[in-house]
Amino acid sequence: MEITAKTIIADVLKACPASVEVFDKFNMGCMSCMGVANESIEKGSRMHGLDPEEVLTELRKFVAGSKA
Repeated sequence: MEITAKTIIADVLKACPASVEVFDKFNMGCMSCMGVANESIEKGSRMHGLDPEEVLTELRKFVAGSKA
């Protein structure tokens, strides 16, 4: 799965459920948020005062590592 700033958070969680660890690391609490089905990584990151690129880098590393 290619993960971009426009990728919907729920799609990442469906493709790699363990990626919740990354969202938890950034205190995003995505599993309890109703907007997770419609929010992009970029929007969710910005809502939490985070740099979307930092979140994307961590997600990409995590997902790549979980498939190895």
